Amino acid sequence: MLVPLLIEKGYKVTVFDLFNFGAESLISCSFSPNLILVKGDIRDEPHLAASMKSADVVIHLAGIVGYPACSRDPELATTTNVDGTRNVVKNLKPHQKIVFSSTGSCYGAIPDGLCTEETPLSPLSLYGSSKADGERLVSSVNGVILRLATIFGVAQRLRLDLLINDLVHKALTEKKFDIYEAHFRRTFLHVRDVARAFLFAVENYDKMRGNVYNVGGDELNFTKLEVCQLIQEAVEGCEILPSAEGTDADKRDYKVSYEKIRKLGFQPTISVKDGIEELKKLLPVLSPDFLKKTRNF
Repeated sequence: MLVPLLIEKGYKVTVFDLFNFGAESLISCSFSPNLILVKGDIRDEPHLAASMKSADVVIHLAGIVGYPACSRDPELATTTNVDGTRNVVKNLKPHQKIVFSSTGSCYGAIPDGLCTEETPLSPLSLYGSSKADGERLVSSVNGVILRLATIFGVAQRLRLDLLINDLVHKALTEKKFDIYEAHFRRTFLHVRDVARAFLFAVENYDKMRGNVYNVGGDELNFTKLEVCQLIQEAVEGCEILPSAEGTDADKRDYKVSYEKIRKLGFQPTISVKDGIEELKKLLPVLSPDFLKKTRNF
């Protein structure tokens, strides 16, 4: 989602990626002379260093993302999210800027308070702790750190292993199901607004340098039950019931303040309700084979 935005703004973009999920999401901008694709792994320091050498800005998105994917292969998660980030930071030249993709998962469970950027980190998962370690590395070179809310919505590389996307898919296919620990709070951000946030950080780097920013919107803080109610309103015949019998393996529970980045001029543009509508429109016409490829684990 980010690469087309950068190209439209006139940037020359090198994508350094393993392409484990294919490169189809970049077909729309593959004709641009300003796009270079490099198949590489950030754990391969010499290859990474060579590819970083000519960059003015490094946008560090590489990682094993999410609680399930990190739990499935802890060694891969650690060597990628921590050691890989160390490789990026180690090879950053003094004039180069870096914007790092982090996560609200670093906060863990803060049931009684509002998370600001100064809230002590208390991650509950390997994913959260590995990204917190990455933050410390990027902070050492005064980079910009974006702690993203939970992502949702349609993208060229669609993911169903995201809470809202998964719940909408279940609502369309199963119609009736339970939701565990429905009172847990989450905060959300559409994937298009995620891309806008990284572009915003590049264009406002001097103001944001050396700081951490929660990225999302105050109006996008919901309990899981509130999200389910929006989905029930959108999907005819859907019934999602809170259950006291099961447990959610992901114990995150927090509300987040986005005042810091809002004061600089960034606000989300897409609501959860709008995201549900676009998912409701697209998911029923996607092939089963395509849907099998939409998870990170």
